[in-house]
Amino acid sequence: MISAFTGQQIRDAEQPYLDAGGGAVLMQRAAYGLAQAVAREVRTRRRLAGASVTVLAGKGNNGGDGLFAAALLARRGMRTTAVLAAAEVHPEALAAFKAAGGRTLYLEPGNAEELAVVCAGNDVIIDALLGTGARGGLRGPSAELIASLQELRPPLVVACDLPSGLDATTGEVHWPVLDADVTVTFGGVKAGLMTDPGEGCSGVVHLVQIGIEDSLASQEPELRRLTSQDLGAVLPAPGRRAHKYSRGVLGVVAGSARFGGAAVLAVHAAAQAGAGMVRYLGPRAAADLVLARTPEALWESDEPGRVQAWLLGPGVDGEEQLERAKSAAAAALTAGVPVVVDAGALSLLPERCPPHWILTPHAGELATLLGSLTSTGEVAVTREDVESRPLHFVRQAAEQTGATVLLKGATTLVASPSGVVFSQAEGIAWMATAGSGDVLGGVLGALLAQCADSITDDDGAYAALGLDVDDRWAAVAAVAASVHGRAGAAASALLHGGPITASAIMAAVPSVLGSLSAECDRTRP
Repeated sequence: MISAFTGQQIRDAEQPYLDAGGGAVLMQRAAYGLAQAVAREVRTRRRLAGASVTVLAGKGNNGGDGLFAAALLARRGMRTTAVLAAAEVHPEALAAFKAAGGRTLYLEPGNAEELAVVCAGNDVIIDALLGTGARGGLRGPSAELIASLQELRPPLVVACDLPSGLDATTGEVHWPVLDADVTVTFGGVKAGLMTDPGEGCSGVVHLVQIGIEDSLASQEPELRRLTSQDLGAVLPAPGRRAHKYSRGVLGVVAGSARFGGAAVLAVHAAAQAGAGMVRYLGPRAAADLVLARTPEALWESDEPGRVQAWLLGPGVDGEEQLERAKSAAAAALTAGVPVVVDAGALSLLPERCPPHWILTPHAGELATLLGSLTSTGEVAVTREDVESRPLHFVRQAAEQTGATVLLKGATTLVASPSGVVFSQAEGIAWMATAGSGDVLGGVLGALLAQCADSITDDDGAYAALGLDVDDRWAAVAAVAASVHGRAGAAASALLHGGPITASAIMAAVPSVLGSLSAECDRTRP
């Protein structure tokens, strides 16, 4: 599992070393790792000797890291330039840079655009203006320089620790920000690099160990990201004597006479994701479509047999189908079974949800949901608010509803009411297509039905992740988000990176599940 930490947690882990006079050692380790990463990236494009690099250096330790790294690169044959954005920069780092033959330029009022043109002509730019301890964004000439560079689109940008202007803890972006192709971060991954909009500005993230990792290991991470190994360990696998009822029975209230496709996608995705049985509740017109695609499903009356989980809401429309969703939600609350609540059913929540109810809104739906919980006189939350501060608002929604909340997006966040948050980002942009969310709902519903009985088992894979019982529902939702994203990427790869449909995502789900289980088997002791 990848753990990400707040800026304060990183600083607290560094402080004992700084107090003991070890700050210079930490900086040298960071600079060496940064220089190695830059060299690797340049070599994929051209020879290292003779390549040109410009470091944008601010006044703090972040600027020092960049200058020391540039000095190391100069000694390996690169032509190095430093644009100094402050009158005072790290003195020892600047001296090392000059001793290695580096050229210095000074950023002043009026020359930002000129310097941007010079910088953009280099093979690589290292952004070392602001670091983890910065508050707010760039100002004055530095902001002008970065805004100009963003327009010019340099060939390769490497961020030192994090892109300047990105909040290390929340992922909020204070524009302008220079989008990085690679971010080289030190000691521990910053939470802002694993949540949007920050993740969208950070490119590929490389972690360089500098010696504070043991201190961080004892702290509770701000964000968690499941790896392939984690996914394979958590995914359910049928035993030798399994049968359709022990495999997990999912009840689905989805679609309508108008939106029959949503029901088709949700039901078939649940079957593809391994549910032992899917019971569909809906109008005859939608049921005919469902059974034509998934003959294994059952079309039930309004009082279905026993289920181990429910999926409510995809494509639900009209009074009749809304009433079915209401009845199923009430039955689930009474029986204590887990529920996936999506789209049209988000307006049917009880006053307080249990943690095993998983809400799956996109940004607009989350804004609407939070608006329904807002007291009179409070400022309404907008979609733009959610998109600019998703980590804040997904936590707020989980706290206020009592449910686990999965906020769909390029980076999907899953928040438990306790505050534990997972972040998964395996999907691709082509997945922004009609029906993709219905497929996710089906996958998640199937996993809940299969995992429901094992969630409270303290000896399972969930316990190995260090999660309390109530937080394990968030882990299952994170698994579903990851499987969904991986399926989309795999489907597009079959088309040489081309566009895909929701049906293509759904078709790739079984192979993704199989490959994850196989990978876990290979690495299991």
